[in-house]
Amino acid sequence: MKHLTVNALRLEYRDLPATAAGRPTLVLLHEGLGCVAMWRDFPDKLAAASGCRVVVYSRPGYGASEPHRQARRPDYMHREAREVLPALLAALAIEKPVLVGHSDGGSIALIHAGSFPDAVAGVVAMAPHEFVEAETLAGIRAARAFWASSDWPQKLARYHRDAARVFADWNDCWLSPEFRDWNIEACLPAIRCPVLAIQGEDDEYATLRQIEVIGERVAGAALLKLAACGHTPQRDQEAAVLAAIVAFVGGLA
Repeated sequence: MKHLTVNALRLEYRDLPATAAGRPTLVLLHEGLGCVAMWRDFPDKLAAASGCRVVVYSRPGYGASEPHRQARRPDYMHREAREVLPALLAALAIEKPVLVGHSDGGSIALIHAGSFPDAVAGVVAMAPHEFVEAETLAGIRAARAFWASSDWPQKLARYHRDAARVFADWNDCWLSPEFRDWNIEACLPAIRCPVLAIQGEDDEYATLRQIEVIGERVAGAALLKLAACGHTPQRDQEAAVLAAIVAFVGGLA
């Protein structure tokens, strides 16, 4: 695993080289409990299928990346999109990437594309959140109960150096009263790059309204709704997701 310092924090990352000329760099943004290792072999398969350079990193506090020193705030995804991600892209000399984000990572990708509309070649948002739904909160409450009654803490500790903080930062923030009004819909109309929004029809954390909003507010956005698929499309319907991303990237030229 490689490391680099971004905004005074040491972050872990993988950098898979391109195997075809003239392709954009794909930057993968993980979910609220994810990290580099939790993508498993999806980055490798995506690099092989697309021919693109693929960069995947663990956000501050995740995996082996150094955490922020202050407590998490409800605007943590906006800060990641507008402060950490631009600095990481600059440090790795990545220009006009395609951002491929899952869950929180999808939201971060959309915020970044809306904040820096000329800096992104495309966005693939898998199971992103644009606003807080009752279904999302129910899923997060269920996760809290499962965390307290199962071996999930031990399993998550295989991937994060402080799994308890990773879970608490995510779970406590989403269930806090201050987060109820969190909403990124205002960012969407400013996005100028092509967008592919993917969501499972059986997503346990959201309704399909999450990507339908993208279709309504981002000009030309394409939506892919997957049957027999939950909140992790890249795992539940890997072949379909890989094919969709490869086609999307191929269409950018």
